Amino acid sequence: MDSQTSQSSQSAPSPHTFQVDLRGLVDLLSHHLYSSPKVYLRELLQNAVDAITARRAAEPDAPARVRLAAEGGALRVEDSGVGLTEADVHDLLATIGRSSKRADGLREARSDFLGQFGIGLLACFVVAERIRVVSRSARTPGAPPVEWTARDDGSYTVRTLPEEARTEPGTTVHLVARAGAGEWLAPDRVRALARDFGSLLPYDVRVDGEAVTELRAPWDRAYPSPAGRRVALARHCHELFGFTPLDSIDLSVPVAGISGVAYVLPSAVSPAQRAGHRVHLKGMLLTERAEQLLPDWAFFVRCVLDTDSLRPTASREALYEDETLAAVREALGERIRGWLTGLAAGDPERLAAFLAVHHLGVKSLARHDAEMLRTMLPWLPFETTDGRLSLEEFARRHPVVHFTRTVEEYRQVAPIASAQGIGVVNGGYTYDGELVEALPDARPGTVVAELDAETVTAHLDPVEPSRELALSGFLAAARARLDPLGCDVVLRSFHPLSVPALHLDDRAARHEQARAEAEARADDLWAGILGSLRGEAPRARLVLNHLNPLVRRISSVADPELAGTATEALYGQALLMAQRPLRPADSALLNRAFIGLLEWATHGEEGPG
Repeated sequence: MDSQTSQSSQSAPSPHTFQVDLRGLVDLLSHHLYSSPKVYLRELLQNAVDAITARRAAEPDAPARVRLAAEGGALRVEDSGVGLTEADVHDLLATIGRSSKRADGLREARSDFLGQFGIGLLACFVVAERIRVVSRSARTPGAPPVEWTARDDGSYTVRTLPEEARTEPGTTVHLVARAGAGEWLAPDRVRALARDFGSLLPYDVRVDGEAVTELRAPWDRAYPSPAGRRVALARHCHELFGFTPLDSIDLSVPVAGISGVAYVLPSAVSPAQRAGHRVHLKGMLLTERAEQLLPDWAFFVRCVLDTDSLRPTASREALYEDETLAAVREALGERIRGWLTGLAAGDPERLAAFLAVHHLGVKSLARHDAEMLRTMLPWLPFETTDGRLSLEEFARRHPVVHFTRTVEEYRQVAPIASAQGIGVVNGGYTYDGELVEALPDARPGTVVAELDAETVTAHLDPVEPSRELALSGFLAAARARLDPLGCDVVLRSFHPLSVPALHLDDRAARHEQARAEAEARADDLWAGILGSLRGEAPRARLVLNHLNPLVRRISSVADPELAGTATEALYGQALLMAQRPLRPADSALLNRAFIGLLEWATHGEEGPG
């Protein structure tokens, strides 16, 4: 930009230029650094709060107030802070990135301040075409008031004012909205933004006379009783997040400069859903979407907290991922873990209500935490052949805790295993298989075994040898029909009688089946390689129930073709009952069996051809 002549007097303003391309800076701020123009108000509040903090470092009894007034596309923000001299204005406002913390006599611990004055004030150009600042210094009582006026073309003027222009130390910022941005300076919008950003600030902030600060956070206030505190926090949660929580968890970690509360969601959410938490930095709202604040397993809470130790990003709208944040995340996770163990020890009804909604989150934690697993064993629900039970109760009932790896495997065997007295846990749901396998570590002496087809078949009653021998012809035909599908056929007697056939396989059998199918489709080279991988894995098996009347009738059919078709139909029905996904070969078999049975049933009704 062209340099301009510098003057300094009460009547003749002295023009100067910023040491940056202001238009480029405003574009950078509005399109690349800040997520929304609304942050302009946060920057103004930050400047005011920092100025008050700086003044109180030297004058502990100095007034601490911020007043905002919006009208007609203009906004005025007045604070009782440390104020500026003309030299301060040149030094702090003309050089982007400098902070009032660095001025002589104002250098304090960095944790006392929120932002950088210069960059924060220039951020107001996102919504304003002109900024006017009138300030009087508390550090130099004899210095006259100073006025700084800047436009969005990058020019600014500085002049001193008569004594009566501002009699008390502090700063007043006047904004005039730029074209198209008037809504951001409307009174209702300013009031809402001030309340959102500044409700936890430690000083008295008012908009058009209406207080927006609470001075003490809801979780730090005194309440007549624990029940009264829960009610007040539930109201606070509803105002912030729009839901009434199941419970609230204190997240105070004084050694880390953290205070706050976590609210337990009243309904289940996906573990993959990233939670958005509200984080205040020394009372000022930093972000509503902090995602890395809590461990991943704590997806069942939304929290709001205030901190003076976490580091914000350049935009001050997110947290910087560093060792401090990692330590805070671990400490907050410990608070939530402690709340869970406290409920388990002293309030089982509230714990049961929580687990009815969020058992998945607790299981996620327990699989990595043996102590948590031991604590939660009597409470965590699992699907079993005895109904929904805890692993503790299930292990007391059964000497061996059998489990399946998938939901499909469980559906195959659950009815039969239950009838035979075999206890089975469905390990197919998220985390359940891992927790069952970890059970011996949390409950020494417990025997855990994965259920396979051999185990189930071994518990079914064998058929008398004479009867099986009489049916050897039927069984041979049935095995020949299902052999291309990689399935064997066995005859057993079991309950319930209504189940004609049971399809059993396990992971080893399915792997062998997949290998055989790939070998059949492969060229000579790959077929040879896959063939060399053939193992001794058991095949899938169709277990026919000799007690079922339909199976008895089918086994006595003289027509071998009809018996084979009926066997295919039993195979298909067993697959459907197990809710297993059908391969193309299985679908073709079902279609062939259905048509074959229809042709047989209608054969005698055909007229003369």
